[in-house]
Amino acid sequence: MSLPTAPLGRNGPQVNRLGFGAMGLSAFYGKPKPDDERLALLDRAYELGERFWDTSDIYGDNEVLIGKWFAANPEKRADIFLATKFAAKLDGSGVDSSPEYAKQAIDASLKRLGVEQVDLYYVHRVDKKTPIEFTVQALADMVNLGKIKYIGLSEISSDTLRRAHKVHPITAVQVEYSPFALDIESKQIDLLNTCRELGVAVVAYSPLSRGMLTGTLKSPDDLEEGDFRRLSPRFSKENFPKNLKLVDRITEMAKAKGVTSGQLTLAWLLAQGDDIFPIPGTTKKDRLEENVGSLKVSLTKEEGAEIRKACEEAEISGTRYPEDFMTGCYADTPALEHGSGETGVGSEGKPTKTADIMGGV
Repeated sequence: MSLPTAPLGRNGPQVNRLGFGAMGLSAFYGKPKPDDERLALLDRAYELGERFWDTSDIYGDNEVLIGKWFAANPEKRADIFLATKFAAKLDGSGVDSSPEYAKQAIDASLKRLGVEQVDLYYVHRVDKKTPIEFTVQALADMVNLGKIKYIGLSEISSDTLRRAHKVHPITAVQVEYSPFALDIESKQIDLLNTCRELGVAVVAYSPLSRGMLTGTLKSPDDLEEGDFRRLSPRFSKENFPKNLKLVDRITEMAKAKGVTSGQLTLAWLLAQGDDIFPIPGTTKKDRLEENVGSLKVSLTKEEGAEIRKACEEAEISGTRYPEDFMTGCYADTPALEHGSGETGVGSEGKPTKTADIMGGV
């Protein structure tokens, strides 16, 4: 089965317009299912034509799980455009986007995944001490070594993206984007405009607002123990009922069109531009099939405008992450001081002149 594709940014390959976010198979949404069920879901994703898979080294055993799938299906590895990420550390010590850690992290990810190369490697979050130029130069070195093909960033500011792109072309920026999270469109954040100016694709994570826009969640009590959404202000007992108002409006529109609220939401996101690539995740085959079905949903201008109006009129209550985590969203990194005498840490952990990093700029 073949799904619609588009170029992933100005310098990227053709990939599925709708990707598959694998995080939920392993982490953050309660106890993971047995391996056979999770591998069967990956089988079904492949059967449906899902070829753009997204994981991270912080998603529990997710890379190991995908590695098991590749081991069982070695002939299919070349069919998958595989994205993973680094910088958020599993030991709870925070974020490390230093060149030294990047080098360790890619080797560990390649080993867990059982592959020789990752197609797209993201800086999952940026720390507050490493200039983005040093991080991206380290990833550019990985491109030259054949360990990764393309470079991505996640939850960075417009300025950080511009600085990174001067060192090496950035293929994609991954950011939360949904009717509940339209910040990248705002003049203040200005990230969507910057991506389009530079030819960088936008990969939209949590496009269904962590399940809220599926219409299946009616209360925070529907979430099992250990589900990280219980810590999200947007899912609190106080805010949840307020946020259901937008869900109800989208659900009404979806019913009128004969589709689900999730399908309408994904179709609307896809309609925001050929450079938008939602990556919904799920642990259920029927939900996976439903998500893929969104690719067949077309919206009239009037329908798109009606959804936009509902989003703009909605009073979203609560941030998408707890306060401590919000500091890592749309983040800046320390400025790179210019001048031939200033040095920093290069990808091999050695002092590197600013002029070397910036190509003499």
